[in-house]
Amino acid sequence: MAQLELMNAAANVTSQEDLDALRLTLSLFFAERAQKAIDKMWDEGTFDQKKLDELRGQHLRTPYNKNHGDRFLILCL
Repeated sequence: MAQLELMNAAANVTSQEDLDALRLTLSLFFAERAQKAIDKMWDEGTFDQKKLDELRGQHLRTPYNKNHGDRFLILCL
C-alpha cells in the first residue's frame, strides 16, 4: 500500500523542482526516523559513545556494481 501511495505521488511530479522537493521531503522523513531510533538506542544503553567511535573509523560502502555506474552507499557518521 505504501508503495502505491509513493507511486501516485511520484506520478504527479511535473517538474525538476517538484522532484527535488519530493526527494527532500522523503530524505527528511527517513532521517528523522533514523534519528529517533538512534536516540532510543542511546537512551536504552545499546548505543553509546564507544560504539559511535568504533563506527566513525569505518568506511562502509556497498560493492561497486558495473551495471549501476557510480551509485554507491556510504554511511557517514
